[in-house]
Amino acid sequence: MESMIAPRIAAFTTLCTCLLALSACATQVAPPVSDPQPPATAEAPPMSDPTPPMPVDSCDADAARPAAIGRVATAAVVEQARIDASADMARVIKPGMMVTMEYRAGRLNIDVDENNVITHVRCG
Repeated sequence: MESMIAPRIAAFTTLCTCLLALSACATQVAPPVSDPQPPATAEAPPMSDPTPPMPVDSCDADAARPAAIGRVATAAVVEQARIDASADMARVIKPGMMVTMEYRAGRLNIDVDENNVITHVRCG
């Protein structure tokens, strides 16, 4: 009977030694990082006016039209149209040209034909 117990003890000892060795190779899991901002305990005060203010247009295309329409869009003419319109910037749009469609209140758009003659001015 003693001869049957010894191999089982040896096998159990070997198994425990292997498990101990494998657990030493296991990686440590870092504790979860807490949220840097604690949750708000009080509600934010209500807004007095929930609609944001509309931007003030800084472009007046009507003021630029008389001196620009029908003229060749040279750098000097485009700059004068920008100044007349009180715009922050101006862009010349040629036929078939791809342009971004975002609205910019301070931008003067100058449309030209195939001969680079100004056909239309508008803000945005």
